Amino acid sequence: MFRERRLAYRTIEGWVRSVLLEVGTIRECEEHGWMQDRTDPHAHHRAIEIAREMPPPGVSLEAAAIAVAEVLDGIGDTCPECCRKTGTDDGLFGSDSA
Repeated sequence: MFRERRLAYRTIEGWVRSVLLEVGTIRECEEHGWMQDRTDPHAHHRAIEIAREMPPPGVSLEAAAIAVAEVLDGIGDTCPECCRKTGTDDGLFGSDSA
């Protein structure tokens, strides 16, 4: 499923994003480019499996799995700009809801 030859990445976060995109854990907002979590538990599990089985050179299995979890924690399931545009941010992005 995952390409055998991987490109060199400057950061572990860049490598993690490529894994998450390839297994379908995240997607890019077509209009704004923000990464969005697809909330697919099977894809999350697959990304962590890849990190544990095939980490980038010089990164331990544990560090790669932790990096996947940390990057996923920082990605929401909605695009902040789409929410602002439609007025559905519910105060999450600094708007006054009171």
